[in-house]
Amino acid sequence: MTPIQKDTLIGKPFPKLDAPEKATGRARYVHDLVRPRMLHGAIRRTDRVHARIVRIDTAEAKALPGVHAVITAADIENVPFGHGQDNTPLKGEKVRCIRDEIAAVAADTIDIAREACRLIEIEYVDLPAVFDAKEAMKPGAPVIHDHREDNVPFTYEYSHGDVAQGESDSDVILEETYNLHYVTHCCLGTSGIIAEFDSKDNLTLHSVTQIPFMYKRDLGRIVGVPPDKIRVIQDTIGGGFGSKLDIYPYEPICVHLARAARRPVKLVFDRREEFVSSPTRQPVEVTLRMGAKRDGTLTFRDARLLLDNGGYTSWGATTPFVMMQTFSSLYRVPHVRFQCTVAYTNNPYAGSMRGYGNLQATFAVESLMDSLAGELGIDPLALRRKNAQKAGEVTGQGMVFATCGLDDCLRAAAEGASWSDKRRAAGGGTGDTTQGARIDKTPTGRYRYGIGMASLLHVGGGAKIYRSDGCGTILKIDDFGVVTVLTGSSEIGQGSETVIAQITAETLGVPMESIKIVNNDTDLLPWDVGVHASRTTFVAGNSARRAALKAREKLIAAASAQTGVDENKLDIYQGYVVDADNGEQIVALNKVIRKLHFSEKSDLVITSDYYEPPSVMQDNKFKGNVSPTYAFGTHVVEVEVDTWTGVVRPIKVTTAHDIGRVINRMGVEGQVQGGVAMGLGYCLSEELQVEEGRVLNPSFRDYRLMTATEMPEIEMHFIETLDPEGPFGAKGIGEAPAICLSPAVANAVFDAIGIRFRRLPLTPERVLLALREKNTK
Repeated sequence: MTPIQKDTLIGKPFPKLDAPEKATGRARYVHDLVRPRMLHGAIRRTDRVHARIVRIDTAEAKALPGVHAVITAADIENVPFGHGQDNTPLKGEKVRCIRDEIAAVAADTIDIAREACRLIEIEYVDLPAVFDAKEAMKPGAPVIHDHREDNVPFTYEYSHGDVAQGESDSDVILEETYNLHYVTHCCLGTSGIIAEFDSKDNLTLHSVTQIPFMYKRDLGRIVGVPPDKIRVIQDTIGGGFGSKLDIYPYEPICVHLARAARRPVKLVFDRREEFVSSPTRQPVEVTLRMGAKRDGTLTFRDARLLLDNGGYTSWGATTPFVMMQTFSSLYRVPHVRFQCTVAYTNNPYAGSMRGYGNLQATFAVESLMDSLAGELGIDPLALRRKNAQKAGEVTGQGMVFATCGLDDCLRAAAEGASWSDKRRAAGGGTGDTTQGARIDKTPTGRYRYGIGMASLLHVGGGAKIYRSDGCGTILKIDDFGVVTVLTGSSEIGQGSETVIAQITAETLGVPMESIKIVNNDTDLLPWDVGVHASRTTFVAGNSARRAALKAREKLIAAASAQTGVDENKLDIYQGYVVDADNGEQIVALNKVIRKLHFSEKSDLVITSDYYEPPSVMQDNKFKGNVSPTYAFGTHVVEVEVDTWTGVVRPIKVTTAHDIGRVINRMGVEGQVQGGVAMGLGYCLSEELQVEEGRVLNPSFRDYRLMTATEMPEIEMHFIETLDPEGPFGAKGIGEAPAICLSPAVANAVFDAIGIRFRRLPLTPERVLLALREKNTK
């Protein structure tokens, strides 16, 4: 037999396993599903931002032919839910924001359901409204929720060291205020659900949730169905980015409609409804004070934040949990204070979104780092490298950096972008570039070139915010060598099933083609806490690898018994049991399995594992190693600013990420490309315009995403620090690429035109106005 030249699957580029189904249109989204006798649901929302409900008349709606159920708050047990227990499925007494759900209809068609909603008569008494978080906290402001007369549902306070001592140690102290805005997820698949009860009152949900097992528990409490009678099926999900991390009113509403009609009900958003009623990124005002010694050593940070909570409390109100990690631990800072107030208003409320508050925090920190470098007369790269942590350090917040590639990221991104040469050539925004920009070399020229950088810190292996942050795997191998991996982790478009397949195939020694992933049905799968905190590769990958190791051990033992070769001299590669020394094939793996099945002492190759990462829940002072590993990265951005139009054109983005180890190179590159696009949109063009609580631009025509033609060249560098706990050394990468793009762009714009922007997005109008103001001074 011919010896096999062994190769590894880890680090190779693999197309996503679900790509063919999606590319050919065969993938089935919740919008495509039809259940027998299924009805269509619609929601009647308020047209007021703050009002008392006086009367709801549903008579005309109920009389409309084709209508099977009409419900209001009076028709259901309207159980409170949300992080502040301040939301309900339907509102019966008062509305607090433009999203509020008053009634719902189930009908034969969606057109009939919407017409019935239109026929519902609602009488209001308008109440005074408040749309500014500062105004909401003033005495005499309209009270949004009676149980919080001060309109403050949450506050956060964290500190380490002594800020007063840090100020005393400082040679330079700067303070700035940054205002970060509403943006929304823009998932191509809008929100949707199908709810169906069977004859035994078991509830099946076809849902786009990112947290199927937590969902069973939480939704079950809201709708009065025990979790053990709920089955969640996740059909193809058309994007998540954190938007499906919470429960929103439309989901229990659909269940209540299905119960009332005794038929399956589908409820999906149209695009306008998705813009108005789905969660946003949390808007925040950050006032940051920071100091340093003359040699660039950071001395302290003092951050004061104000979050606009909107009318209700979702995940957006908890983003300070992550924000404070950047303020406390991005670079070595001995004295830190973090204070955050969350205030109710009559605006829409925010949820979880990729980066989870870190885009806002990092924009403030990395913008002020550049200002500090300028004040000190130190190169921004040198200032960052001087204060970058090393592997083995523990931050003041108790975060343990077992591996840390921050300095390597700074070096690699700077070298890749020729940072030193271009900074010298630019000479404060008058230099040339070879990247296709039209640069005038005089300070009065129309087109100005600039280069800027920013770095990031983020969790890279989950975050222990629940008692468990673990994931389960069940692995079975059939008679033909096909490996089926039942993983608790969810696929929301991030490519997790491909990574899990690679890890499993590499561990077992079988081809990728032999792996099947099952990840969409809670009746079949082991438990997992859900998709968030860049945890899937690390946590679910470790679980799959450990289950595969158990199966491999069983297969080696069986092959040894069948062939008489010592276990220590056997290996598995490409579906064959081979000689561990020379790779020579001994027997096909599927033959080993069949013989194991059909022998006198028959057995099945089925293994399982539950991996719980070695992280801890933070204490009541927000201290503790909340993640088993942390991701680091640096982006260098080159821009061209058109001083006649205010247009900022990104020319090139050079990225460097500490990823631990690359598992799927194609997937990692896709994450970086997508993260850069999301970060550029956040910085340059995207803004959900909210005026007096109402969304003014609820369409893709008016909400400006970055397009393919506007994307710059992206050069990627991956720093492999080989995390000792990660599967094959890997860390999570899902959120990181979006986090530090906006401050890098803003720093580059400052380099180009000498204007420091503290509010996003950098629209042409905003840039042009700033240029005119500068020129009139």
